[in-house]
Amino acid sequence: MKLEFKGAAREVTGSKHLITTAKGLKILLDCGMYQGKGLETDAMNRDLGFDPREIDYVILSHAHIDHSGLIPYIYKNGFTGTVICTPATRDLCSIMLADAGRIQESDTHTFNKKRQAQGLEKVEPIYTMQDAQACMGCFISVPYHRPFNIEGEVTVEFFDAGHILGSAMVYLEIKEGRRRIKLGFTGDIGRYDKRILKDPEPFPQVDYLIMESTYGDRLHTNLDTAEQELLMAVLDTCTKKKGKLIIPSFAIGRAQEIIYALDRLRNAKLLPDIDVFVDSPLSVNATNIMRMHTECFNEEIIDYMKNDPDPFGFDRLQYIQSVEASKALNVRNKTCIIISASGMMEAGRVKHHLANNIDNPKTTILCVGYCEPKTLGAKIMRGDKKVSIFGRPYIVRADLRRIDSLSGHGDYEEMLNYIGCQEKRRLKKIFLVHGEAETQENFRETLNKRGYKRVEIPQRGDAVEL
Repeated sequence: MKLEFKGAAREVTGSKHLITTAKGLKILLDCGMYQGKGLETDAMNRDLGFDPREIDYVILSHAHIDHSGLIPYIYKNGFTGTVICTPATRDLCSIMLADAGRIQESDTHTFNKKRQAQGLEKVEPIYTMQDAQACMGCFISVPYHRPFNIEGEVTVEFFDAGHILGSAMVYLEIKEGRRRIKLGFTGDIGRYDKRILKDPEPFPQVDYLIMESTYGDRLHTNLDTAEQELLMAVLDTCTKKKGKLIIPSFAIGRAQEIIYALDRLRNAKLLPDIDVFVDSPLSVNATNIMRMHTECFNEEIIDYMKNDPDPFGFDRLQYIQSVEASKALNVRNKTCIIISASGMMEAGRVKHHLANNIDNPKTTILCVGYCEPKTLGAKIMRGDKKVSIFGRPYIVRADLRRIDSLSGHGDYEEMLNYIGCQEKRRLKKIFLVHGEAETQENFRETLNKRGYKRVEIPQRGDAVEL
């Protein structure tokens, strides 16, 4: 059996790992989009490193675009196989991939205006919204803990990874003659003791483990402090400065965690009487999907919902859908909280809110998640005094705050805790993916010290025989 690393190798986005069995079956673990590298990203996304027509199955760990975002692209280029994922992941992909297609079309339209002015030929979007909608016909959903047989050769089973709604650790048993190869793919590993989702759960013993490493050299602050930090940001910005608190947030998971935290503060009568806007159609749709999948919720929120049936809604909270209502927020002078995608501040409506408010010292930008180093979010949060938004320079006068504890990725102690279910002597090899190269080297050193001696860090294009 051959394992090839086609993406997220010594970098954080673009998750793609290709299995070719002894009988020639081709299974792709994730089919993610590269994000946050400008024009370089476009070239990397178009150069898959494999022929989509040859892929028989895609097994999808979760719905985030850096794991799912190129499924419409391979469909457009001849993939006719099956995408296997959990029910919640399928529901989220139905809105997220269409949104990604819309963004591709919009960005390409803007880009082509510049090319036309330079006398250059137009380029085509990686895929369209129509491609994204059409590829959903390839999806089938399989619940957690229900083994699914693939052509009598491979069995796949999902275990809750606790990262976002529907996220899964992928456990594979692959027949190769008399051999039974047990391969695990963590997807993205979630955090423990979260407010909404269940903890990452143990998984069966594997021979080989493909493991994410995003925060392989960092420790998060305690989750219990997040609500207090959020409240302090609200009080300082909205009560003291009478300004706007802008929270760039991933539409899936992070946005709902912030809304739930504000709901809890509101019920505790700690939240000031101010308007809160969720300005992201994708966040609105994702929140509705979240309401449908309470099977993924932990006991804490289920108990909370006995007194507050809707933890994602309160009297001063408004979900914004229309462009007109979104634009109205930019000319609004009253203090408020705006939660808007995207989390890395690279796309979506949040860029308009930043453009209109980043030079105002009354504004606070609150970062609540990871920003790839080359993104606008990373530039702002590292303290750049001037940034480019929509091709125009802006002076950064807004206050900057960060809450690391809301990250959906486990830190290195949580990741070590997660793989504690594995017997080290039976674990033949760990392959670290989905992390920056320096972080991965540091995490490998930590793993070695904890007794995991056979740890490799593959590069894009590397292949190994298992």
